[in-house]
Amino acid sequence: MKLKALSSAFALATAGILAAGASEARDQIRIVGSSTVYPFTTAVAEQFGKGGPKTPVVESTGTGGGMKMFCEGVGVNFPDATNASRRMKKGEFELCQKNGVSEIIEINIGFDGLTMAQSKQASPMNLTLAQLFLAIAKEVPGPDGKLVANPHRTWADIDRSLPATRIEVLGPPPTSGTRDSLHELFLEKGAEQIPALAALKKSDAKAFDRAWKTLREDGAYVEAGENDNLIVQKLEANRNAFGIFGFSFLEENAAKLRGVSIDGVAPEFENITSGKYKGARRMYVYVKKAHVGVIPGLDKFAAEYVSARAIGEDGYLARKGLIPLPKAEIEAKRKSVLGMVPMTIDPLTN
Repeated sequence: MKLKALSSAFALATAGILAAGASEARDQIRIVGSSTVYPFTTAVAEQFGKGGPKTPVVESTGTGGGMKMFCEGVGVNFPDATNASRRMKKGEFELCQKNGVSEIIEINIGFDGLTMAQSKQASPMNLTLAQLFLAIAKEVPGPDGKLVANPHRTWADIDRSLPATRIEVLGPPPTSGTRDSLHELFLEKGAEQIPALAALKKSDAKAFDRAWKTLREDGAYVEAGENDNLIVQKLEANRNAFGIFGFSFLEENAAKLRGVSIDGVAPEFENITSGKYKGARRMYVYVKKAHVGVIPGLDKFAAEYVSARAIGEDGYLARKGLIPLPKAEIEAKRKSVLGMVPMTIDPLTN
């Protein structure tokens, strides 16, 4: 019995030493995950760093890659938090539990909203996601269903109900997080609406991914840089052109621009927060509760993320393009995060 007690005491002492060593091994928060959420988390990290603690390291690894790293385990060798452009999947939650990541704090930070806009001087345009894909994808299904170089020069080439004007869409370059949203919110979903590509997704997932991730280079899609103000100027000069950017920028230029309805739903705040508008999605940050108190300032970083000055209607993240949650949701989320209430598997139905 004495030997057993001595062994237990030694184990506890060793664990204490390891914990102390772990806290000394890393004094800077490490965050991985979604490139779409990256600019928002980076802004929070910079604001947090002004308060004294070291500014967190934020890496853009993609949502899936970030989840994999986040769920690998607990300890200084693993990330403290991960960004996600969708909710954690049931399988990811179970992987976390299996690897000892048993308490996870979920922060729904707001909405990512993407819009297609045109000059208010032009005739209103309504598009389906499939039509948008057929307008700007590099390759589209030909008559036999096989992919061919995009032959569409005018909108009427896609659908006779659309105007016979030249396709010209001004949008984000590959370096922009908005480009990721364009691919994931518009083009992937648009490709899935086309029978030949829906079939390709089942037979050859990699070929399907290449199709929706590759844009035209013949002038129909124009990479307009990261200055959205230039897009507005070009839309004013050319009434037949369209621009793609975040919802907040459309709101700022509502006197000059009109949002294009997608699949029959206009890009408006109520449609975005209700889930009706398909060009939007909720965004998340997940934090390991086990790392709170071990990695300095992790709880304070989470608190900064849910503060009114960050995710509020007039917060600094709204100025970066985040669409805020409804006030009641913000208050509920703030309460659960400040209380470090772990998420459960129950709501995870995907």
